[in-house]
Amino acid sequence: MLFERNTKTAPFLFALAALLLTAFSTDDASALYPDRIVRIVVPFAPGGGTDVIARTLAQEMAKDLGATVIIENKPGAGTIIGTQAVATSEPDGYTLLMGTFANAVNPSLNAKLPYDPHKDFAPVALIARSFNIVVVNPTSPFQSIADLIAAAKADPDKLSYGTFGTGTSAHLAGELFKNMAKVNLTMVPYKGAAPGITDLIGGQIQVMFTTVASAASLIAGGQLRALAVTSAERSPAFPQLPTVAEAGVPGYAAESWYGLFAPAKTPADVIDRLNKSAALAVQSEAFKRLGVNEGLVMVGRPPQELDRYVRGEEERWRKVIQDAGIKIE
Repeated sequence: MLFERNTKTAPFLFALAALLLTAFSTDDASALYPDRIVRIVVPFAPGGGTDVIARTLAQEMAKDLGATVIIENKPGAGTIIGTQAVATSEPDGYTLLMGTFANAVNPSLNAKLPYDPHKDFAPVALIARSFNIVVVNPTSPFQSIADLIAAAKADPDKLSYGTFGTGTSAHLAGELFKNMAKVNLTMVPYKGAAPGITDLIGGQIQVMFTTVASAASLIAGGQLRALAVTSAERSPAFPQLPTVAEAGVPGYAAESWYGLFAPAKTPADVIDRLNKSAALAVQSEAFKRLGVNEGLVMVGRPPQELDRYVRGEEERWRKVIQDAGIKIE
């Protein structure tokens, strides 16, 4: 009888032991986090603005985490390749994604994505926001946004604007400008900011929406004239420049952003640890210098705020993309 009772209870005891062991192992692993290399996947080639920001973040977070944090560049397919790589990684906090503006617009630009932008990711921290800057050739007759709008309305088919790629923040900033200012400008996409700026200086295009990093030194050297910034507020980097909204398009605002994501189901205590580390990193001197050079506004907000922000950006740009009929083939 005793043997029979033990036989019946044995499976239960084994299951209970396994459950306790699993719980202990998970808690123990989280408590020891991080105990090996942390990777931040950047879905762009090395050397660009996102790469620079991610490397600065990795450097500063490594000091706080007491672990090596490395950058892994996985460019391609408009950030989709690198983003998918993180979506399918182990949810253990050792593979992270440096998300950008592309995360909010790719669902509208692509008929189908190989991942769910919300279900497959856990938000970690909103790192920083940035903006584009509207520039013209210094010999241009346009001294202001009002001049540009007046010229575009006077000759609707004459003016063209350059961007550093279809579906980028600069492209959509231009499309939003066209929509809200009620003007027609022909968009000319380039493979990067440099060739577009070269054509702007050479007179092949009349205006360009581009990054602060690509234009700041040329503005300072007199090779470009800046008309306005695309952010909602004036930038500390260019306090003399009005926003596009101030300069004649009320309500206009277009910004880029950088956020850290982990695969879905990453333990909450690991997410919290990473969030606190990222928030500390953006307060560093290295990030302050980067803020001036790249035109960044440091944020370092909680996971929930990143989630709300991205969902709001998705909704906001969906209409712009649909109205302009933009698709990535």
